[in-house]
Amino acid sequence: MKPKFFVTTPIYYVNGAPHIGHAYTNVAADVMARFKRLDGHHVFFLTGTDEHGQKVEKAAAEAGMAALTYVDGISARFRDLTTLLGLSNDDFIRTTEARHIRSCQELWRRVAAAGDIYLGHYEGWYAVRDEAFYGEDELRVMPDGSRIAPTGVPVEWVREPSYFFKLSEWSERLLAFYEEHPDFLAPVSTRNEVISFVKGGMHDLSVSRTSFKWGIPVPDDAAHVMYVWFDALTNYLTATGFPDERAERAGFWPPDLHMVGKEITRFHCVYWPAFLLSAGLRPPKRVFANGWMTVDGQKMGKSMGNAIDPWALVARYGLDPLRFFLMREIPFGQDGDFSPRALVQRLNGELANELGNLAQRSLSLVARHCEGRMPSRGAATEDDATLLALAEALPLRLRTALGRQAMGEALEATWQVVRAANAYIDRQAPWTLAKTDRARMAAVLRVLADVLRALATVLQPFMPGSMARMLDQLGVAPDQRDLADLANPVPDATVLPAPSPVFPRFVDEDRGAD
Repeated sequence: MKPKFFVTTPIYYVNGAPHIGHAYTNVAADVMARFKRLDGHHVFFLTGTDEHGQKVEKAAAEAGMAALTYVDGISARFRDLTTLLGLSNDDFIRTTEARHIRSCQELWRRVAAAGDIYLGHYEGWYAVRDEAFYGEDELRVMPDGSRIAPTGVPVEWVREPSYFFKLSEWSERLLAFYEEHPDFLAPVSTRNEVISFVKGGMHDLSVSRTSFKWGIPVPDDAAHVMYVWFDALTNYLTATGFPDERAERAGFWPPDLHMVGKEITRFHCVYWPAFLLSAGLRPPKRVFANGWMTVDGQKMGKSMGNAIDPWALVARYGLDPLRFFLMREIPFGQDGDFSPRALVQRLNGELANELGNLAQRSLSLVARHCEGRMPSRGAATEDDATLLALAEALPLRLRTALGRQAMGEALEATWQVVRAANAYIDRQAPWTLAKTDRARMAAVLRVLADVLRALATVLQPFMPGSMARMLDQLGVAPDQRDLADLANPVPDATVLPAPSPVFPRFVDEDRGAD
């Protein structure tokens, strides 16, 4: 039986159109899902949209629309993004679905039955945009007396009846959980911040509202709707069929990996495990927080007017170059900068000049001098053996790096082999051997073909379309493209299709190629 692997993106809030930041996390989760499938796992990959809350109700009213009609349109755009980016997600969940309402209400009942929910009144500073309450010590007081949340948005004082989750009683249990599960929080900076927050002491958490109606009703008290994060976080559980223990996907629980933005780590690493443990359910195995993205050095956001449209990027540069750049340029877990110029440099340098040119040179020589058939391996020289060993080590190196969500490290390991193969072809000069030693020429070209196959195989999660075309040109059957299949060589004399460039250079009409 295949081992299971359950990976999720954040549940995206429908407060605006998708931008490059959403694309970044989506692609990272897709890379993880695709790699695990290549490595023999049964994968469940989930994404979707978070659609309730005061902010949505207010925006819909301002637009003169019913709330459901309003969220239908924005959610559809996020679904379209999965298609644009070539995501391999197995489900797209919306928090307005009936299955999700049932799941949330059952989780609430279990937490309430555990004695962790009580009715009271809430008074405190609330940020509508963040859908979060903040303590006085977290706020910045402005000269006019108003207060600003840590996220930079205004807060308002609210008082209303509310159900509370007894978060104040969970500090020691959460700290013990973090200690027992050292891989739960990543990267280290996130782990340190979360542990510091919990050690600082926590207040009971308001988990319902009565001042608006756009939310999931609290069981047996329809005057209250659930706090948007109690609702939103439960999406991951809903998608496994909860509370039906016989559901097809029930066996995927708990998630192996939540990939989230660092601004929502408190919700995923403090509130979420507390809710689940209270309900007698296992928390996720790992939460990994990526950083913030800047654009040419400036923080990105709607208020800055520099949120980049991924549709425009794909149309201009192509899907796989964009996917590659996002994972190569910005170390996952750290803040990073998006620069179109840097994208072009990666596309033309690493993709076109290094990998693309390596494939085109090698396969063109096979077409010209080997009758377009896969050559046979000859007796391996030390140079051959060294390069082949580097290629054979790639699956383990990527398995190790991606196990830590080190996307950039995985790609650097791969590019070490790309650069070694380019140095090898220059040293061996098969175009010269074609005139002096055709048997040796064929052996060199076979080494290059086998190395290219290894490269294209491990790069499929990052650039699925381009690597499928490269594997086609290498004569690799569609059912022979998993990591384990690398042990089965392409048969000698396999007829190969005519080679064609996989990564053409990008030429800016105004500036020429970089």
